[in-house]
Amino acid sequence: MKILIIGGTNFIGPPVVRHLIAMGHEVSVFHRGKTKANLPPDVHEILGDRSQLVEMKSKFQQLSPQVVVDMVAYTEQDALTLMNTFAGMAQRVVTISSMDVYRAYEVILGKESEVVPVPLTEDSPLRSSLYPFREMPIRPLDAPVDYEKILVEQVVMANPDLPGTIVRLPMVYGENDPLNRLFPYLQRMGDRRSAILLEESIARWCGSYGYVENIAYAIALAATNERATNCIYHVADVEVLTEAERVTRVGKIAQWQGKVVVVPKSQLPPEWKLPVNTEQDWLVDSTRIRQELEYEEIVSLDEALQRTINWQWNHSPQQPQQFAAPWLLDYATEDAILTKVA
Repeated sequence: MKILIIGGTNFIGPPVVRHLIAMGHEVSVFHRGKTKANLPPDVHEILGDRSQLVEMKSKFQQLSPQVVVDMVAYTEQDALTLMNTFAGMAQRVVTISSMDVYRAYEVILGKESEVVPVPLTEDSPLRSSLYPFREMPIRPLDAPVDYEKILVEQVVMANPDLPGTIVRLPMVYGENDPLNRLFPYLQRMGDRRSAILLEESIARWCGSYGYVENIAYAIALAATNERATNCIYHVADVEVLTEAERVTRVGKIAQWQGKVVVVPKSQLPPEWKLPVNTEQDWLVDSTRIRQELEYEEIVSLDEALQRTINWQWNHSPQQPQQFAAPWLLDYATEDAILTKVA
């Protein structure tokens, strides 16, 4: 099968490409050339910006891709350009989305108050308001102000002449993670802190995560299985952990000698505020992709964490982490609290 990847050189894209090549498919990658990726030698690379998709149409026609996998469709216009470019050329489009499309995300952000039952299925209610990052002074991964996966999905799934498949991703971790999700905890472990302090509602909060290699494998299955046509899928780790359990698991694998200490909010400084509503868990059910596409993790949770830890020890971020564990306190404040609760 001939498969074209749009934006396949950053975090999740390279392992998607490697899985597709291993499955025996012919893969081309359209990217800007700004990120150096270790792609297999037989991958055909085409340089260009996604804003040039229409201008590049004749080039794509020469490739005659059967499936197009768009890793970086962030806006409604991205999706419109995608569908207009490949209508009449490709047989199917696979677009990467996010579990931020659900109303539960509005609750987490404090825009809705009624907690949504979890785990979420692919049919759970979506957000009632659009553009979740518009009011954020700093947007995750510098996403455009008009980022909106709901609109992307609507466009991709609305064209009867070019069927679509949607893969909604969880919080993805692993080698080359641009958000360095484990770093705030590993930094404390590396500094030999005796304890990591978590406020009790954070400690019991549950979110869906996925290791990058497993996520990439799921995307490859969705791209190569015709049963995925006109379907929406979740993919996430099957094992569910609270935040306290997750940090404890990371600490054990990292051979940290400390412990996670859970404290009530009353023990924290009065100016401390939770950045999110932790009454809303953010869990998704991935049964559909497991049953229909026979997906299962190819890397175990402990091995995934070990690989991520090994990479993170050698790749400390240069900038402070804006979105990874923003609820953590400075060491001096933590020490003062730990002295009281010891």
